[in-house]
Amino acid sequence: MKKIELFERAIAEQAGSLKEWGINATLFWAYRNSITAGNEQIDFSETIWDADIPEITKTLKENGITEFTISSTFSSLIPTLAEFEKHGFRMAGLTEVKANYTDWQTQERAAIPAIRMELREA
Repeated sequence: MKKIELFERAIAEQAGSLKEWGINATLFWAYRNSITAGNEQIDFSETIWDADIPEITKTLKENGITEFTISSTFSSLIPTLAEFEKHGFRMAGLTEVKANYTDWQTQERAAIPAIRMELREA
């Protein structure tokens, strides 16, 4: 997975406040959880607040990240997808990602469906 240098520094320095570092918490935890799960892209497995999307997309673009996934099944996903599209990220199909939990039958990370998002700015 492509590293976000600011996030890596915050992790290394055990940042007390993400806000003081200018880091969006939703994106940061998606990044951390994706690394832990072993995903190749950032996966949003939790709720994404629409108000965070401008900051999230700005950070992704600044760091050359043009794809991510959303595996969260929260109830207001459609408006969130529409807001991402306003910022250049559109749905690009479905895929599977590794979950943040272990499948009790296989003792491996569960494979779960996710929406693949891709930067498609004109």
